[in-house]
Amino acid sequence: MAEMPAVDWRVTRLSRRRSTVTRAQVETVVGRALGVFGLVFGAQTVPMALAQAGALMPGAGAALMAVLYGAIVGLAVATITKVAVRTASLAFALLYALALVAWPFLVDDPAALEGATPWLYYLCTVATTAAVVAVPPAWAAVYTLVVPAVYGVIRFMPSGGDAGPLLAVLDAMYAVVLGVVVLVIVTMLRQAAGAVDSAQEAALERYDLAARLHANEIERVKVDALVHDSVLTTLLSAAAATTPDQQQLAARMARDAVQRLDEAGATGPRALDRVGLPVLVRRLRAALTTFTTPFTVRVVNAGGVELPVEAVEALHAAAVQAMVNSLQHADEPGLSTRRELRIRGVRAGGCVIEVADSGRGFVLEEVPAERLGLRVSIEERMVNAGGAAHIESRIGHGTTVTLAWPQGAGGA
Repeated sequence: MAEMPAVDWRVTRLSRRRSTVTRAQVETVVGRALGVFGLVFGAQTVPMALAQAGALMPGAGAALMAVLYGAIVGLAVATITKVAVRTASLAFALLYALALVAWPFLVDDPAALEGATPWLYYLCTVATTAAVVAVPPAWAAVYTLVVPAVYGVIRFMPSGGDAGPLLAVLDAMYAVVLGVVVLVIVTMLRQAAGAVDSAQEAALERYDLAARLHANEIERVKVDALVHDSVLTTLLSAAAATTPDQQQLAARMARDAVQRLDEAGATGPRALDRVGLPVLVRRLRAALTTFTTPFTVRVVNAGGVELPVEAVEALHAAAVQAMVNSLQHADEPGLSTRRELRIRGVRAGGCVIEVADSGRGFVLEEVPAERLGLRVSIEERMVNAGGAAHIESRIGHGTTVTLAWPQGAGGA
């Protein structure tokens, strides 16, 4: 027993010194940098795009600018709001590649270019960076090599300014070098953040175990003292009671002992610290990797939210059970079922998780009493942790399980 406070102190220091560098934060920083620089580079190319519009087919210049600049603005909005960042990045990368391939066919008067560099060239680095954000490193590397090579070929053609072979190769190599540098830096940051996340997760798991052991030991000592001070004393008094007054006193002592035992059982051991909501998000993502059926994951406002360890455990266990229930019971023969896991932070200390599917649905009142997945594994688990669970389902319209901690968080 004398060792436990020291263990708890060391683990608490480890938890307090958690690094702020996580994979999610790296993705946010890279995405927002892409959005800002996309706007800057796009603004710089506007005068050149307007000047070269006359060399293109009628209306082609305006259409090209509308598509690419619109995609850049959409990308910037997505990175700022952290909604559909990968989708917006992938869309811009694909639109840029299509615009580059279409450029020779859109140029109507090559002489009007007067040997100038096509304005698309100055967005090449934005496109390669968008590919790095949107797709795995291997595909991003292919994009980083292929797109500048296509530009080099176009630069050598009359529609690309009729540059000489050396200048065309130098322009293409310059774009490749910039793209590779961005790819390497982002990949290294992701790997470093992943290592930090793994180490933090392992440290938090060790801390959780130590905290629970310590809390259980404290609870055991409290119960031992309660049994000694109340229960044993009451039993001895009852055994020695020989008069009506002594028997009444023993009865009052018994009622008091029972009440104190009930109060001790209601409080129970509590975890000693809080953990960040991103930890719960990573644990749920890890659980999803064990399923053969995919879930669409949406995370909102996870940064800066911390929850008690007990709440994290209850939310994790209940969400996993809800996903398992969906996998086991939601599918209908011949129909595809969409499944979503939505995680939302509420202020600085709350969380709402929704597990939804578009499957067959069911009538909650008709669930057999012996089925414990809903009542015990989800509803009672959340209530015992101070949260709440709400299950909404309709035949033919799917099921949504909403988990909220604390109770009433986010209006759930």
